Amino acid sequence: IQKRNILSLIFVGCSFIGLQAQTDSIKVRLDSLMQDPLLERTQLGLMVYDLTADSAIYAYGAKQTLRPASTMKLLTAVTALDQLGGDYQYRTSLHYTGEVKDSVLLGDIYCVGGMDPMFDDDDMNSFVRSICALGIDSIHGRLVSVTSFKEENLLGEGWCWDDDNPQLTPLLVSRKNEFLDCLSEKLRRSGIALDAPYATGSLPKNALNLSTRFRPLKEILVPMMKESDNLYAESMFFQIAAKMGPRPAKAAHARQLIKTTLGKAGVENIPYKIADGSGLSLYNYVTPELMVKLLIYAYRKSDIIYHLYSALPIASEDGTLKKRMLKSPASGRVRAKTGTLTGISSLAGYCPTSEGHMLAFCIINQGVMKNAEGREFQDRVCKVLCE
Repeated sequence: IQKRNILSLIFVGCSFIGLQAQTDSIKVRLDSLMQDPLLERTQLGLMVYDLTADSAIYAYGAKQTLRPASTMKLLTAVTALDQLGGDYQYRTSLHYTGEVKDSVLLGDIYCVGGMDPMFDDDDMNSFVRSICALGIDSIHGRLVSVTSFKEENLLGEGWCWDDDNPQLTPLLVSRKNEFLDCLSEKLRRSGIALDAPYATGSLPKNALNLSTRFRPLKEILVPMMKESDNLYAESMFFQIAAKMGPRPAKAAHARQLIKTTLGKAGVENIPYKIADGSGLSLYNYVTPELMVKLLIYAYRKSDIIYHLYSALPIASEDGTLKKRMLKSPASGRVRAKTGTLTGISSLAGYCPTSEGHMLAFCIINQGVMKNAEGREFQDRVCKVLCE
């Protein structure tokens, strides 16, 4: 027994020495990267945290307030998983009022939007089939869009007017704000004549449900993170907002719940500003320290990290990291969210060390004239972490 205890102490001591040596090596190599001429004319915020050892191992400008660009989607994703869960369902529903007489619907069709960004042609065909199942050949009434799910603004706060921005409407089909046009065209093709002008209104209590299309949050999370889809992120932002209660859901509601999740992550006395859910806004500000605290919280919550980790882009393999860190120690190992705006390049996520420790990191390069410069710097950091 005494021999085993001594051997155990030796093993623990060697492990600690090995860990310290690895940490020191990372620090030395990261220090050398801080001599990059890029940092003489730009801002850098960097933080690295060893999740296995539960300790911060490197920080450079980690308390600076910087624009996150699309790494903002991490705040949206983690909050959604924290507040709603991966099985939360987006829903778009179809209802009608009135009665059917002699194959004619004498009443209105109501399309109730839930801001499902993946609602597509197949979903619309399902809606059309449900109307045809009424046994009608014409509609004498209205096609009514119910868009009370969210506030009326179609653009996010602080979005540049000349960007190719998604329209933030609760009723979308194939990413376009053409829901009623699409529905009416498909109805006509199905042999249903329409005497049905468009209208906007609310759903009457006596309306009968024809069909509801559901979409789980976890299904939307993957393309949102892998491809950095802004529309998907904003739709998730307003699902978070909708949890606050009475409609319409407002951006202010989502910000309040993101603040709640950040509080659970231990974010106190750290300045930040949240404007939108995608990172398109120029009004978003975070610190690398805040982002790392969020990543730590997510990693320690099994129901969050289960969905988040698999949704993050993988270096050299898929998503927005598919062409980065090729043939390097970081290839296939780094899982992180990218961010790009004019003058901003960012990267935040997870990577394992060669010793099997898991790291959380955040890198924000601000003021870069060429975003490629920021990406190249971040890739070098990740190679150091994984070597």
